[in-house]
Amino acid sequence: MHAVAVVALAAWIGMTTAWAVQVRTRVAGWVDVAWSYLVGASAVFYAAFGSAPVVQRVAVAAMGAAWGLRLGTHLAVRLRHEREDGRYAYMRQAIGDDQVKWYAFFLFQTGLTVLFSLPMWVAANNTAGGSPWLWVGVAIFIASLAGESLADRQLAVFRTNPANKGKVCEAGLWAYSRHPNYFFEWLHWFAWVALSIGSPLWWLSLLGAVLMLCSLLWVTGIPFVEQQSLRSRGDAYRDYQRRVSVFVPWFPKRGE
Repeated sequence: MHAVAVVALAAWIGMTTAWAVQVRTRVAGWVDVAWSYLVGASAVFYAAFGSAPVVQRVAVAAMGAAWGLRLGTHLAVRLRHEREDGRYAYMRQAIGDDQVKWYAFFLFQTGLTVLFSLPMWVAANNTAGGSPWLWVGVAIFIASLAGESLADRQLAVFRTNPANKGKVCEAGLWAYSRHPNYFFEWLHWFAWVALSIGSPLWWLSLLGAVLMLCSLLWVTGIPFVEQQSLRSRGDAYRDYQRRVSVFVPWFPKRGE
């Protein structure tokens, strides 16, 4: 069986399990936890059976495991301490408790798991791997993982302070981007592009960066978070929008 087909089967099993957890807990955010772990695990699987040089496959496995474990665990911990994400609360209002529709949504995430795993498959089978591009990819990965981890930590610390309730977080990286965690998550996908250079299928590695950018900018990422923030923080968030870059970190504008 082709490696991608194995990942598709594993993703279906994993997402079906996550859907069952959602049925019991009525918390749909487990779909994001499952997606993170499954995509990360697919990198390890591809590396184990890929055709790239050993050093390249070790990098693929290590990067995939580190990314998937960090993101999945971060989301799982947040789920245990916070109510259901606003995106899914909105979905629940729209479709209610129709578990056929919820299962269809989880099956859709199965397909996304496979699509986002393709850059890792290309990198694990890039026989031209091990070139200087490998180290460029590793450097991008380390920078993106550090940036996203720092942004998540800064926001978590801000939220745990009762004095900040209702306020806008402008701590650290959040003073330069309204969504620095999303930016570094997007940056991470270019590490797989670097690891795929030299492969005839290198263009498939662009899927991660393109799909993630579309999702963050126009689907379930920034638009929904910004709407939620405007509802909960009003003029304070409008002022934040006026001064701070929406995505790419940049120097904030001076206040009037």
